[in-house]
Amino acid sequence: MSDIGEALPTFIAESRSLLEEMEAALLRLEEASDDGEAINAVFRAAHTIKGSAGLFGLDEIVAFTHRAETVLDKTRDGHIAVTGDLTDLLLECCDHISRLITLLAEGQETDSETRERGEALSARLDVYLGNKPGAAVAKTPVAAEGAVSSFGGGSMEGDTTWHISLRFNDGVLRDGMDPLSFLRYLAGLGKIVHVTTLADTMPPLAEMDPECCYLGFEIRLESSADKARIESVFAFVRHDCQIRIIPPGSKAAEYIRLMDYLTEDKNRLGEILVACGAITQRELEEVLLLQERKADASQPVPIGEVLVNQGIVRPEVVDAALTKQQDIRTRQTQETSFIRVQADKLDVLINLVGELVIGSAGVSMLALRNKDSVMLEAVSVVSRLVEDIRDGAMRLRMVEIGETFNRFKRVVRDVSKNLGKDIDLVINGADTELDKSVVDKIGDPLTHLIRNSMDHGIESAEVRRARGKPEKGTVGLNAYHESGSIVIEVSDDGGGLNRDKILAKARERGLVAADANPPDEEVWKLIFEAGFTTAEQVSNLSGRGVGMDVVRRNIEMLRGVVEIDSTAGVGSVFRIRLPLTLAIIDGFLMAIGSAHYVVPLDAVLECVELSEEAARAASGRDYLNLRGEVLPLLRLRDHFSFSGRASRRQNVVVVKIGGRKAGLVVDELKGELQAVIKPLGRLFSHLRGIAGSTILGSGEVALVLDVMTLIDDAVRQDTARIAKAS
Repeated sequence: MSDIGEALPTFIAESRSLLEEMEAALLRLEEASDDGEAINAVFRAAHTIKGSAGLFGLDEIVAFTHRAETVLDKTRDGHIAVTGDLTDLLLECCDHISRLITLLAEGQETDSETRERGEALSARLDVYLGNKPGAAVAKTPVAAEGAVSSFGGGSMEGDTTWHISLRFNDGVLRDGMDPLSFLRYLAGLGKIVHVTTLADTMPPLAEMDPECCYLGFEIRLESSADKARIESVFAFVRHDCQIRIIPPGSKAAEYIRLMDYLTEDKNRLGEILVACGAITQRELEEVLLLQERKADASQPVPIGEVLVNQGIVRPEVVDAALTKQQDIRTRQTQETSFIRVQADKLDVLINLVGELVIGSAGVSMLALRNKDSVMLEAVSVVSRLVEDIRDGAMRLRMVEIGETFNRFKRVVRDVSKNLGKDIDLVINGADTELDKSVVDKIGDPLTHLIRNSMDHGIESAEVRRARGKPEKGTVGLNAYHESGSIVIEVSDDGGGLNRDKILAKARERGLVAADANPPDEEVWKLIFEAGFTTAEQVSNLSGRGVGMDVVRRNIEMLRGVVEIDSTAGVGSVFRIRLPLTLAIIDGFLMAIGSAHYVVPLDAVLECVELSEEAARAASGRDYLNLRGEVLPLLRLRDHFSFSGRASRRQNVVVVKIGGRKAGLVVDELKGELQAVIKPLGRLFSHLRGIAGSTILGSGEVALVLDVMTLIDDAVRQDTARIAKAS
C-alpha cells in the first residue's frame, strides 16, 4: 500500500496532463466534428484516467469517467453524432473530472455540490446512451485480457458466422480419435450452418486403408464464442490436424476496437493480435515457425504478411495492430526520454548551484588578490565548469510556454459564447522557453488581459461590419526572446483604447490635472490604477475596476513590466517583458562610490568612458550626444540620492530594452559576473528601480537594477526637458 500511496502524486500529475490533452482534443473536435484522431485522443485520455484510477480504488472517478468513455466509444463507432451540445457536455465532464482530481490532491472528500454536479452530468450522458437517468452502464473492462473475454462472450451485431477449415491427418483414427465427435462437440458452441466434406485426398478403392482418415471439412459455424474457445474444441487432435479458423466479417472491427484497451506491455505484433483475440497462441507459434522456415537472411518475411497470406487474419486487422504497435513504441520512447522530478527538489538544486556560483566567485577573487598564476588557471577551469553546471541546471527549469497558451483556447471559447461574440485565438511562439516558476505565475495576468481584450477590445459583430472588419474577431498570443528577456504579447483587432474616455475618467478621479495633456504612453498606464474602469455597466466579466491593477502587481512581482500599444479602430497590444529566469543571470557589475549595482548583461549595449572634459560638458544635462544620437541619461548617484562628490572620471553604461535606450551614469565599471538573484523583503518592496540583490565573491551585497523602470525614468526626464524647452 505504501508504494501505491507514493505513486498517487504521479497519478494526479499525469491525470491533469491527460485532462489538458482531452480538452485540447475536444476543442479541435468542435472545429472539425469529423476529426477521427481527435475523438480517439479524447477516448484514450478518458480510458487511461479511468484505468489508473481503478488501480487506486477511486470508484467515484472510475464510475463517472466510464460513463463519459462509453459515450465516446459510441461516438467513435459512429452511433452518436458529434454536435456542439455533445462537445459542451464533454468539456463539462472534463471540468468535473478535474474537480475530482483536485479534491483528491487536496485530501478532501467530495462535497455535496460536486456530487450533485456529477449526478447531473451523468444524467445528461445517459440521454446519449439511451438509458434512463441513473441507470447502470455495462462496465467496460480495463485490462486487455478481461476485455477479450467480455466482448467475446457477449452477443454481437451483424454476421456471427465463423468459417472453419479442417484437415485431419491420416493416422487420427489409429490414435483412437473420431473426427465426427469433434463436429458434434462444435455444435454445442452454436449452430453448424453448413458442412462441406472434402474427399480430394481419397485414394483409389484398391489402395484405401480402412484405418486411415482421408476426409477434410469446411464448416460454417454460427456462434458468439471467441476464437480461442472454438480452437479449444480440437485440443486433443492439435498435432493430428491442420485447422484454420476465419472470423466473421463483423469481428474485424471488434478486434480493432479491442486494441484500444490493451496495456502497453504488449508491444509486439503477435502479442497484440493474441491479446485482442484475432489469433490464438497456437496460431502465433505456428506462424513463427513458418516464418523461420521461410526467412531469408537478407530479407526476413514480416509476421503480418505471413498471417495475411495464410488467411488467418484480415489485412485491416494487421494494419490496425501495426498502428497500435507504433503508438505504443512512440509513447514508450517519450516516457524513457523524460523523468518526473518534484519542483521543490529542483529548487533545492538551483539554490545549491547559486551558492556554488558565489563560492566560485570568492575563490577567483582570492586568486587574483594573491596573484597566484597556477591558482588562477585552476580557478578559470572551475569557473567554466560552474558556468556549464549553472546553464544545465537552469535548462532543467526551462519549459515551453505553448502548454500555457493552449489553456486559453478554452477561455476564449467560453468567454466568446458568454459575450455572444465570434472570436478566434491565434497562437504564435508556442515553442519559446522560459523558467517554469515564471510560467506558473503568469497564467492569471494573461487570463485578465485576454478577458479584457475580448470584453472591451473586440467589438460586436454589427459594429465590426459597419467598420469594414470581419465579423469574427481575433485575439493573439505571441512569445519571443529579446535582449535576455521573454516578451509575451496579448493582442486584439478590436476598437483600441479610448483615449478621451480614459482621460475623462482619470480627471474625474483626480489622477490627471484638468489642463494636463499627457502622451499616449502615460494615458494607457492609467488603466492599471486600482479601481479604474471605463465600463458603463458592471458585468460578470468586467466593470468593477478589479483586475488590471492585479495584472501590473503580479507582473512587477516577477521583475517584469507591461507596455501598451493601441490604435483607435485597429486594436491593442499588451506587451509583457519578463526575465528568462528568476534565479541566476549573467550580469554587468558597476559601482557608485562604495555601492555596487548589477544590470543584466543582455541589456547592455556598450560602455562609454567620459573624460573630464566630456563630463563637464554633460554636467547638468540629462542627455548625451552619442555619435549623433541623443541618448537620455540617468545619473544613478542623483537618482539614489548619494552624498559626496562624484569621481572625476565617469562612465556611461548604455542599456536597451524593447527598442528604447538610455545611459546610466556610474563612477566605475567592474565587469561581467554571474549574479545569483536574491529577492528583497517587503521592507524594500517600495524601492523603485531595484529588482533584487546578489552576493559578490567578496561577501558584499550588490543591488540588481530594474533596467526597464530606469529607462522609463530617463525617458520621462528627457521628455520633461523637451517640453520645458519648448
